[in-house]
Amino acid sequence: MSSTVVVVGQGYVGLPLAMRAVEVGYRVVGVDLDLDRIGGLLAGSSYVDDVTDEALRAASDSGRYRVTADYDEIGEAFDVAVITVPTPLRDGLPDLSFVESASRSLSGRLRHGATVILESTTYPGTTEELVVPLLEHGSGLRAGRDFHVGYSPERIDPGNRKWGFVETPKVVSGIDAASLAAVTRFYDDLVLRTVPVSGTREAELTKLLENTFRHVNVALVNELAVFAHRLGVDVWEAIDAASTKPFGFMRFTPGPGVGGHCLPIDPSYLSWQVRRQLGQPFRFVDLANDVNEHMPDHVVERVQSMLNDCSRSVRGSRVLLVGLAYKKNSGDVREAPALKIAQSLLQQGAEVVAVDPHVHERYWPEGIRRVDLVRDVVAEVDAAVVVTDHDGVDLSLLHGVPTFDTRHVLTGDHVVAL
Repeated sequence: MSSTVVVVGQGYVGLPLAMRAVEVGYRVVGVDLDLDRIGGLLAGSSYVDDVTDEALRAASDSGRYRVTADYDEIGEAFDVAVITVPTPLRDGLPDLSFVESASRSLSGRLRHGATVILESTTYPGTTEELVVPLLEHGSGLRAGRDFHVGYSPERIDPGNRKWGFVETPKVVSGIDAASLAAVTRFYDDLVLRTVPVSGTREAELTKLLENTFRHVNVALVNELAVFAHRLGVDVWEAIDAASTKPFGFMRFTPGPGVGGHCLPIDPSYLSWQVRRQLGQPFRFVDLANDVNEHMPDHVVERVQSMLNDCSRSVRGSRVLLVGLAYKKNSGDVREAPALKIAQSLLQQGAEVVAVDPHVHERYWPEGIRRVDLVRDVVAEVDAAVVVTDHDGVDLSLLHGVPTFDTRHVLTGDHVVAL
């Protein structure tokens, strides 16, 4: 396969996609403006859980993968370009500056017959209203007539060994029938199953629906956990019992909050678009945001109470956080609730130490001393908080230490459950 693919963004979404494209025979150019990230990739060091150093080096050694921070180094005209850049919120508003920059940079390198695909999460209408005009303006070509454009929402679940990039069905769309066909052909080479939808707006909404569904249900059980504690009811036992119902119930469990790019951010894109275009609030999303954003506060209050029961105050206590990443078996600390918990404890005068073997040193937060979960360390802490229950971390070492367990993975007289 001699086609050239440009993947803009070599993060948690772009790097696995690039590796898979190399694996099936494409020539891939990975573009990323983070020079530290580029340096690590050039050195054969992957910071993405789903891409091993060995896989990265094998891709580079094949001669079909190279990475750069300079669009001018793309070289020959590309056949497919995939935009996988971040779409963060800035002061509560969608920030599409990375999408805009990528679209402008690609536009001057477009050729007849090329395909451009947006994967970044965004509001319905972005592909046709923002990306297409930028590509047309910079290239002098006409989308649909001269080149193809589509949208395919990313469905990366870091650390999921059952549903990886290849196994997870890929929703695909295009601005017209020819674009849909081109986008589908590309992803048919990469994944086991593609799911075509009628337009890019439907595909953009699909991603927001998936994450809003989870966001709202997580908020439901989080708020239920707060009230159940005050009512003296074991919410975990209730969830276990409800989960035995074979129909009409889907299990969600409470936790210390939500993190990553998806749950804290993606539903807000949908809420923003509804308010902007229809002038109405999306009440479910607004309420879910409020509940989930305050779960770290609830955790800190419970830790305070646990320390009080031991005749200790937060100030002057050494608190061990087990897990900083937002998700089990992942090193992703974006919007991680552990960071908010740590910041609150630090502000109240606690010394915070943490263990997380998955978080890369470059993403380790300031003010938190990194430790290993060993007996000598545990013996010197006044309390522990299980924030992320990574496999391979021996939580039995916490025995005897007052422990607040946000994941319901421990038992014992020393454990207080969320």
